[in-house]
Amino acid sequence: MIKWGFIGCGAVTEKKSGPAFRKAEGSDVVAVMRRDTVKAEDYARRHEILKWYDNALDLINDPEVNAVYVATPPGSHAEYAIASMKAGKPVYIEKPMAASYEECVQINKVSEVTGVPCFVAYYRRTLPYFNRVKQIIDDGLLGDISTVQIQFAIPPYATDFDRDNLPWRVKKELAGAGYFYDLASHQLDLLDYLLGQIEDVKGFKNNIGGLYDVEDTVAASFRFQSGVLGSGSWSFIAPKDTRTDLIFFTGTKGKLTCSTFNFSPILLETSEGVEEFIEENPENIQFYLIQSIVNFLNGKGKLPVSTGITAQRTNYIMDKILA
Repeated sequence: MIKWGFIGCGAVTEKKSGPAFRKAEGSDVVAVMRRDTVKAEDYARRHEILKWYDNALDLINDPEVNAVYVATPPGSHAEYAIASMKAGKPVYIEKPMAASYEECVQINKVSEVTGVPCFVAYYRRTLPYFNRVKQIIDDGLLGDISTVQIQFAIPPYATDFDRDNLPWRVKKELAGAGYFYDLASHQLDLLDYLLGQIEDVKGFKNNIGGLYDVEDTVAASFRFQSGVLGSGSWSFIAPKDTRTDLIFFTGTKGKLTCSTFNFSPILLETSEGVEEFIEENPENIQFYLIQSIVNFLNGKGKLPVSTGITAQRTNYIMDKILA
């Protein structure tokens, strides 16, 4: 039985991930930690978890905890993941893996030296929606893929206008960068999963809105080891009530259009016409990845598809784009 301890129990753990650790076969949650003791206790009581802490090392050293979920902002991922692995406890880290590529390297070195595995919450690799995209690509329905394009634009969040109380996702010391690090990480990790590793990348960043200090506009071009060429544009200051969330794959036989966050119907366009695919997500969107990790740790399954090694590549690409 894998008995998890959560370091951090904020919004992401309420539905996306937290319940999945108990729904997964061979898994339970025995303790949570948050620096605010009142909030830690509240979370534990609401989710019927018997123990709560306000100090991460106390949770890591709890003998009942044998695996750790690090769900804090990226700025503390390396510290907590390394401490957990040195205590002999596998870690599952929220994405992005850390606040920089260098910190990812540190985490993976400790994993290698200790022999304790590390996984990262790029759960989209396990969702039926994106595995349908992968199947279409792998089955050759697009022919030889020539290009892939990411187009992403959202308006500022209401909290972005509160200069005295900005969200942690736009504070470099906590997040590593801005919303690009938080959201584009999913897209770039997906492309690594679907098309293989990116071998060359160049990017540009800007701050046009002046709402915070980190980037709010990013553009990039990249080349995969397979020869596929890619590009991306990200805007986090789009006009009010507008949103673009699209990825286009173009091949010699067809074109595929999908989204990253909206899960709009997958569109396959070929000489035979247009085909639409709709896939359902699990109630707790991280469930399939968590179950695969639990199975692996219990000696019942293969290595999960999102590890510290795959996640490190995504941080490397993001850091190259942001220069």
